[in-house]
Amino acid sequence: MTSSQTVEPRAALSPSSHVDGFARDHLPPPGEWPEFLFDLPALRYPQRINCAVELLDAALARGWGERTALIGAGERLSYAGLAARVDRIAHVLRRDLRLVPGNRVLLRGANCPAMAAAILAVFKAGCIAVPTMPLLRARELGAIAAKARVNAVLCAAGLRAEVNALHEVLGEGAPPVTLFDAPGNPAALENLMARHGDPFAATDTAADDVCLISFTSGTTGVPKGTMHFHRDLLAICDCFPVHTLQSRGDDIFIGTPPLAFTFGLGGLLLFPLRVGAAAVLIEKPTPETLLAAIAAERATVCFTAPTFYRQMAQLAAGHDLSSLTRTVSAGEALPLATREAWQAATGLAMIDGIGATEMLHIFISAAGEAIRPGATGKPVPGYQACVLDAEGQPVGPGVIGRLAVKGPTGCRYLADPRQRDYVQDGWNLTGDAYEMDGDGYFYYRARMDDMIISAGYNIAGVEVEEALLRHPAVAECAVIGRPDEERGQVVEAHVVVRGGQEGSAALERELQEFAKRQIAPYKYPRRIVFRDALPRTETGKLQRFKLRAEAAPAQNAG
Repeated sequence: MTSSQTVEPRAALSPSSHVDGFARDHLPPPGEWPEFLFDLPALRYPQRINCAVELLDAALARGWGERTALIGAGERLSYAGLAARVDRIAHVLRRDLRLVPGNRVLLRGANCPAMAAAILAVFKAGCIAVPTMPLLRARELGAIAAKARVNAVLCAAGLRAEVNALHEVLGEGAPPVTLFDAPGNPAALENLMARHGDPFAATDTAADDVCLISFTSGTTGVPKGTMHFHRDLLAICDCFPVHTLQSRGDDIFIGTPPLAFTFGLGGLLLFPLRVGAAAVLIEKPTPETLLAAIAAERATVCFTAPTFYRQMAQLAAGHDLSSLTRTVSAGEALPLATREAWQAATGLAMIDGIGATEMLHIFISAAGEAIRPGATGKPVPGYQACVLDAEGQPVGPGVIGRLAVKGPTGCRYLADPRQRDYVQDGWNLTGDAYEMDGDGYFYYRARMDDMIISAGYNIAGVEVEEALLRHPAVAECAVIGRPDEERGQVVEAHVVVRGGQEGSAALERELQEFAKRQIAPYKYPRRIVFRDALPRTETGKLQRFKLRAEAAPAQNAG
């Protein structure tokens, strides 16, 4: 380990600008915080800093006002235009909605300039953004609003139905709602914004004031609120994009992850703004529309999940993708078959990465000549990582264990006892099983709760998925351990077949034999379930816990 400049978690907190002290009052106890590292000079931020000022006002001061910042919803918004819009919304938050610094604002909208400007305005006003996925229902939104004690809601008019139903969930405790993209409504955000034309003086926030509460996407069933500071949002801009992605002012970013997902917030808003680049925001992306937008806007950097890349690889020949120079995959494990298919279709070597909502963005990755197929990569400068055994001790190369990471960002759950599970001895434990090689490359093996133990053998479900995805009949697949009295667990594969194919007993046997030829025979799927679709979160992550829940009652009933 290199020597590190660290900060004591609670003792070093600066005086807060928050009039509403809810966020600081609900941070985890000091002893449960991870260790934070600030080795890189770029990460040593002043005590008073507002991330919206650093991303927007600083851009204008650099002379970037006329550059294009955002493209989407039929408009091209310059940096000057975005800054003016953010100022107007900030005025609405403070003057019209009478919010005070530290209040929480739930945001609900698809990827569009209006949603992006609203998020930035919340930061600038000294409030705390609680972005939510467009597909969430009233019950889920109610749980988030209640846990974060939301004071106001900004919601796209087209998504208001579930927000309106919050009154049924929360009763009198439901926060007031202001709609945007509803110009005909006198109380809509656009009409309130029209009252304000003067610049907004940003709230003098502390670098360690909370500005974002991001809820996990629910791959394990129960979402958790993760609390991030103003400095954290800048730190992710000054690590992965600088050292791995090497983003530039002439880049045009594009992709699919929602702005409510930290993968999308970073890749499609914060990262481009930090360097004066542009971002293309697509409200309802599909593989076809994303490819068309890449070609039309001459995008250079793409962020999306492996599932999208796998589908786009089959369609790439019909689009001019010559502008693309870097494509980033994260959100779930990148199968080697998907990496190879994308490179064959485009000539581009995929930049894989692992991040976490708790860590805010990518902390292990590799690009260019440093890419090693099959490996996620090495720790991004600013971060450290290792593999721990069951006793919490670091292990050497070739041993599968728990991935542990630390850096300038880290886990601070909002009033959640699971903080003690995620942070141990200063390390953030992501819940992933990894293996490191002798050169320091990290290889994903499984989620820790996805490791299958069958007849005494440890089997990584992702390795079985990787093998099955190479079969031409397989479009998607997810592997779980199914309870079994004799073996403890057996490998069960849930498979979505390609169009024109049908699941059958014959295909099941064919896939089993196919798997045996690629991986050790004891790893082959003893049972294959053909499905029309796999359960996924709105961000595209597989929800294997739902498949395990289906298997458990069947076993109990038997």
